[in-house]
Amino acid sequence: MSIKLRLTIMSFLQFFVWGAWLITIGVYWFQNKGWSGNDFGAVFSTLGISSLIMPALTGIIADKWLNVEKLYGVLHILFGAIFLYLPQVDDPNQFFWIILAAMFCYMPTIALSNSIAYTILEKSKLDVVKVFPPIRVWGTIGFIAAMWVTNLSGNKASEGQFYLSAFAAFALGIYAFTLPACPPLRSKSEKSTLAGQLGLKAFRLFANYKMALFFVFSMFLGAALQLTNMYGDTFLSHFESYPEYADSLIVRNSTIIMSISQISETVFILAIPFFLKRFGIKQVMLISMLAWVLRFALLAYSDPADGLWMIVLSCIVYGMAFDFFNISGSLFVETSTTPDIRSSAQGMFMMMTNGFGAILGSRLSGYAIDTFLLDAQGNMMWTEIWLCFAGYSLVIAFLFSFMFKHKHDPAIAA
Repeated sequence: MSIKLRLTIMSFLQFFVWGAWLITIGVYWFQNKGWSGNDFGAVFSTLGISSLIMPALTGIIADKWLNVEKLYGVLHILFGAIFLYLPQVDDPNQFFWIILAAMFCYMPTIALSNSIAYTILEKSKLDVVKVFPPIRVWGTIGFIAAMWVTNLSGNKASEGQFYLSAFAAFALGIYAFTLPACPPLRSKSEKSTLAGQLGLKAFRLFANYKMALFFVFSMFLGAALQLTNMYGDTFLSHFESYPEYADSLIVRNSTIIMSISQISETVFILAIPFFLKRFGIKQVMLISMLAWVLRFALLAYSDPADGLWMIVLSCIVYGMAFDFFNISGSLFVETSTTPDIRSSAQGMFMMMTNGFGAILGSRLSGYAIDTFLLDAQGNMMWTEIWLCFAGYSLVIAFLFSFMFKHKHDPAIAA
């Protein structure tokens, strides 16, 4: 196989492993196990906890001691082994620790997969900027494919989703050992401070008011992203309890409907250059925040019949909400930092969104639902839940609009 095809398979499987369970674990949690929202928030926070710790540690190992492709393969095999055990767990507290161990293995592989692709493409004398994006798109396709397989195989509320993810992880782990060698790039004798290796130098950016404000809002928007991943499919699946909706397209294929969100991502990426050039970074980020408000508000009043269009539109809006902040935020970091700290600053951006933001969104939403948003029978009040999330996003957008000052420079945007 060609190098590009081999890396495409890696990218596809990387996100297939994730997509097989990330969107549907809420259905398994609430419908199959009947566990609490507060405990579910704790489980979803494992993505954020592992994102804070593991990417930097595995990066040090890959830089100094072990081939990246071998470390990548080992981590996927360990993840698969843990996920095979996960369906045997009948206690939510134990479930938290087991999935935390799994996330310690999986989350750093996202960065490692990029590192492998960059290294192999450069060794093959290929243009990384031109060749990598089409390869990475297959990661999104893999995520969507996994969602479809989980739904169509009838596993969105069962332990089958974990087995599917585990077997894909085993396949990817073994496959990784067949990839071209990516040896450590840094000499073992090369000296570097621990702060430098962990990317902690970027914390000095908090001394700059504008950068500090940006990172804080990144955390708040990262929390909004978790709300969608946590509760989207669970919300659509709950209509099964209503006789008039039990056999509807939405209930039978809720995960497939949710995959429209990922399809929308790939489309809105193409629109970003136009919006950045015309409106500037701040306005594009603000559009993203308002898109989250619209996303949640549409879900609040939707249903599988007359409100079907709202569900579909909310999934389309998700692409704008997700892409516009992540891409424009990354560009803001790129144009607002010096080269010596740029990589650490990008890592800080990811840490605030996928780390602290994920923890914030997971824990607070679970607590809020259990405390304020259950009816007398203990059922989730979905309209109130989504309106609460929409109000949260609206407050963030309002504060961002006047607190964050950034002048649009068409030359930089171009």
